[in-house]
Amino acid sequence: MSRIGYARVSTTDQDLETQIAKLKAEGCSIIRSEKVSGASREGRSELATIIDFLRPGDELLVTRLDRLGRDTRDVLNLIHECEQREAFVTVLDPHVSTRGEMGHIVLTVLGMVAQMERRFIKERQREGIEKAKGTGIYRGGKARVDYRLVFEMHRDKVGVSEIAAALGCSRMQVYRILKGSPRQTV
Repeated sequence: MSRIGYARVSTTDQDLETQIAKLKAEGCSIIRSEKVSGASREGRSELATIIDFLRPGDELLVTRLDRLGRDTRDVLNLIHECEQREAFVTVLDPHVSTRGEMGHIVLTVLGMVAQMERRFIKERQREGIEKAKGTGIYRGGKARVDYRLVFEMHRDKVGVSEIAAALGCSRMQVYRILKGSPRQTV
């Protein structure tokens, strides 16, 4: 029986150290961590690895339920997968475990709260953007891809796939940039 910790933050500039320290203090023999959104299970390879290797009697620990996810269905599916492997899930804050029936009820409610919180965050973000647009402050998010480079490479007859690979973006993003600009040079 192993205690396996999972730590997650949403963005690369956030710090995992506090979560990792708490999981170590709880006696986790293995701790996996990642910097990826909890909105869905997409791209959460460390969590998938933990689930794949859970054995009967193992325990998956997280510091808070929203580290597992912010969608109630995803969280409940994760708990169900752990149970199918005869493993337990324990949340440290507040301390709740699937070892008892009451833990399932509490985790379901906490999952719904996490999902609701995510919706509130998105709503406040949308309201803030609309307000900033109204005052002329908001000009959109920071460009993640250098448009100038996309056009230069395209002009030099570099293929869309090569452009995407070189700039670390998707082909669809390259197509959108080339299609959306009046400076398109074919």
